[in-house]
Amino acid sequence: MSKRYAILPGDGIGVDVTREAIKVLQAAVETTGTRVELQHYPHGADHYLATGETMSDATTEELKTFDAVYMGALGDPRVPDMAHARDILLGTRFKLDLFINLRPVRCFADRLCPLKEFGAKDIDFVVFRENTEGLYVGIGGNFKKGTPDEIAVQEQINTRKGVERIVRAAFDYARQHGRHRVTMSDKSNALRFGHDLWLRVFHEVAEEYSDVESRHLYVDALCMELVRDPSQFDVIVTCNLFGDIITDLGAQLQGGMGVAASGNIRPGSTSMFEPVHGSAPPLAGKDKANPFAAILTAAMMLEHTGLPEPAARIEGAVLESLEANECTEELGGALGTAATGDAVVRRLGG
Repeated sequence: MSKRYAILPGDGIGVDVTREAIKVLQAAVETTGTRVELQHYPHGADHYLATGETMSDATTEELKTFDAVYMGALGDPRVPDMAHARDILLGTRFKLDLFINLRPVRCFADRLCPLKEFGAKDIDFVVFRENTEGLYVGIGGNFKKGTPDEIAVQEQINTRKGVERIVRAAFDYARQHGRHRVTMSDKSNALRFGHDLWLRVFHEVAEEYSDVESRHLYVDALCMELVRDPSQFDVIVTCNLFGDIITDLGAQLQGGMGVAASGNIRPGSTSMFEPVHGSAPPLAGKDKANPFAAILTAAMMLEHTGLPEPAARIEGAVLESLEANECTEELGGALGTAATGDAVVRRLGG
């Protein structure tokens, strides 16, 4: 078996933690008989400042030939408007039609859980965030900008096709992974039209999955329930904006952005995987960044591309490293970025 992955390390600590993720990935697949080909792309702030190029259409087409794309965090203060980050990240999501933003929320150690009455066993759910519609499509504008009469308009776009496919993906995942409940979250009591569409489609699709419990919560109530009792959730599906907010809350429940992985997925096509933390330019190159999110993202990519065994081994190695406090300072350890990656590799037998 052979797999081809495109690697875009990103900016800042993205470069540091991507290096560790790739090191772990290679160690995990070494004994499986799988040949892994990695092709690195330079796209990031340095490349943009040197060439003026963010992500060309030709490069985007080339990415479609890979089994998956791994993308590090993007963002650099030398590009104040973050044009390169927006074009590379959002451009990849939209041009490849990666309509599922899949965010697993799993706590690996009791000490990482910020809720006093709960622990690692209580936090294990996934969020399906719609990834190509909503308020993030960039439709809108400013009228009389910079004057006292300025008007700003931002349009939210919801299509029947877009809503139905993300809702159906959430139910399919629940059924395939033994999850018993899908919760859809919207704000249809206030956002009448787009979120009314979400509510109607959710109930219609739910009728086809009688073996999976369906539940609806307004997004404000969902946020309260996530803090009150996160153990009640299996699968959550929601729109682009609310998913962005909910998954940051979920990341804190599992121990912070430093352990939060994600996938941008279109079933049957090339998908893109990225840790969800920022590029933290002040920490770049200082061997301080936590690489676990990047490593767990690599595991997600392996599982999605048909390599569940090395993916599970990586998750197990991260868990063992945490239990041994062989991790960075933010998680209670005293190791640097590279040494943390080495600790995971040792537990893989590499």
